Amino acid sequence: MTTPIATPASSGAPAYLSVNNIEVIYDHVILVLKGVSLQVPQGKIVALLGANGAGKSTTLKSISTLLRGERGDVTKGSVEFQGQRIDQLTPSELVRRGLSQVMEGRHCFGHLTIEENLLTGAYTRKISRAELKQSLEMVYHYFPRLQQRRTTHAGYTSGGEQQMCAIGRSLMAKPSMILLDEPSMGLAPQIVEEIFEIVKDLNHRENVSFLLAEQNTMVALRYADFGYILENGRVVMEGDAKDLASNEDVKEFYLGVSGAGRKSFRDMKFYRRRKRWLA
Repeated sequence: MTTPIATPASSGAPAYLSVNNIEVIYDHVILVLKGVSLQVPQGKIVALLGANGAGKSTTLKSISTLLRGERGDVTKGSVEFQGQRIDQLTPSELVRRGLSQVMEGRHCFGHLTIEENLLTGAYTRKISRAELKQSLEMVYHYFPRLQQRRTTHAGYTSGGEQQMCAIGRSLMAKPSMILLDEPSMGLAPQIVEEIFEIVKDLNHRENVSFLLAEQNTMVALRYADFGYILENGRVVMEGDAKDLASNEDVKEFYLGVSGAGRKSFRDMKFYRRRKRWLA
């Protein structure tokens, strides 16, 4: 097994979010996560990578406790945020503590305007009108397109604008950490780059930590500090994002590139058999 140089645990940065050997079962029968452990240091961007069905979204929902609404249970392990165990709290309690999730597929309220969608994100905060206005101005600063479209019903906006709205709505709760699920799904490459640049700005300027689940390995590793690769409900590789991006196994199996150059799908058919980290 290839051991990357750095991991969140070995970098010396304290774990802001810590997932400790969790096991998840759906409907009391289907085992989905099989001892997943990961850490997110404060002020960092950590990417959770893997193919569709690897367990990325389930991991995020286990952290945000949204799993219970889908008949899923964490049957083993624990989740800690800011040094306190949180896996028994409700999603609304987690939002008040500063942990927010942006769901896969955006889930904007189509019948509400963009600004009304954003205002729903501040529902758990007891703040004045001036503070609410200040939060809106902050969101519009990072997402000027939302300000232009603030009176438009969300259902009539583009996928990229809805993704921005979903992230902006999460920011209205003033989180210190955001769980971002598949932000690039269904979006044009130019919009994906724009959203990831905004995520990077939020991380640097507002000190918001991110754990993002993403299939677009190439883009995610370019913006993340650390990365974890999931396969069939297990973490099979972890390390510094730059090390993972240059790792030959990752380049071959996730980016479609090896030392000999780009491979065709036919060349990749022995993917499962040749994975050295599962051997």
